[in-house]
Amino acid sequence: MAVVVLGLDILTKYLVVAHLEHRDPIRLLGGGLLLAVSRNSGAAFSFAQGATILFTGVAVAVIVVIVRTARRLGSAGWAVSLGLLLGGAMGNLVDRIFRAPGPGRGAVVDFIDFRVWPVFNLADSAIVVGGLLAVLLSMRGVELDGTRKVEPPDPA
Repeated sequence: MAVVVLGLDILTKYLVVAHLEHRDPIRLLGGGLLLAVSRNSGAAFSFAQGATILFTGVAVAVIVVIVRTARRLGSAGWAVSLGLLLGGAMGNLVDRIFRAPGPGRGAVVDFIDFRVWPVFNLADSAIVVGGLLAVLLSMRGVELDGTRKVEPPDPA
């Protein structure tokens, strides 16, 4: 899952930069969706623009934690969730490492603009979906190893 997300994220960013940089946005869905290059040196929703190096470090830490956690996986749902999170984190980390202005300080390429939500990319989408799936699995009591958390009986 992570490899698919990473590959699609890199491909779409490459295509968007190659074909849309310095051009008018492509308008879809009656103008409700714009495809246009936007650079984000901060976190989600362009938060903390000056802290790019910090977010690079956070992304590396998240990737290490997910890779270490993956050894305990026995649940297909958790595998998908962590794969989406890992692929999304790696996709945006690739931008931070390889894009201008330099390693660890690069701006992430965003290009999906629904006009009522901050501009985002496929990596961001994978992170959000993976996070929501993790919350759902946790709420249902599904453990990483695939077992279900057993609640103690109510003493009343």
